[in-house]
Amino acid sequence: MTRSDAPSSSMPNRILIVDDDRDLSVMLAEFLRHEGFDVAHVEDGTAALAILETRQFDLLILDIMLPGLNGLELLRGLRQSTTYLPVMMLTARGDADDRIAGLELGADDYLPKPFDPRELLARIRAILRRGAGGTSGSTTAKAEEIVRLGNLILDLRRRRASIDDRPLELTSAEFRILNCLLDSQGKPVDRHALTEQALGRQLTLYDRAIDTHVSNLRRKMERLGTSGVEIRAVRGTGYELIETR
Repeated sequence: MTRSDAPSSSMPNRILIVDDDRDLSVMLAEFLRHEGFDVAHVEDGTAALAILETRQFDLLILDIMLPGLNGLELLRGLRQSTTYLPVMMLTARGDADDRIAGLELGADDYLPKPFDPRELLARIRAILRRGAGGTSGSTTAKAEEIVRLGNLILDLRRRRASIDDRPLELTSAEFRILNCLLDSQGKPVDRHALTEQALGRQLTLYDRAIDTHVSNLRRKMERLGTSGVEIRAVRGTGYELIETR
């Protein structure tokens, strides 16, 4: 599978919509093209895999309920490959299990149907800004720096993380969470700030996306063994990154 290129300022961002709701997809494609995006559309997971083999995209808008290879299966395959492609999941409203499953598999964000296209546009732009390294936080200011705590190292320019010189494979949201926690090491970071830094949006009522991303991040760190650093929950606040040895 080919790697999605970083967004270019001279070319429109390329978006692939994978949804079997043809009317919705046509409407979304027209809306996004009007906003300056290059948009393609397929109706099932198998067709998505085929087009991803031949074309590069900056973002995937992926419905969960697809014929044949469903959205979660497609996302699992993408995340098991060596490539990273930002993914916005579309889920049925009220189906929290699907939203959590999508985030656990490595989706960057989700939006329940039905939704306002303007909300989708805002989420898309936030994801693309993060992928390009642009934020209102410290990542931009430190674009050439190496940040570390103990044996945890973040290379902000190359957007790579490692523990004991072993690569820590992170999604864009997970990388930004870790960077935000490193910036405030020893001090708790509230969930509102983490949501704004990692997802580019405000925390909403009953929104557990940031907690799922943190859980995924912890799991990946634990897979590398005793890391010497730990993400701890701070009751009533959020999370903090501490050195444990």
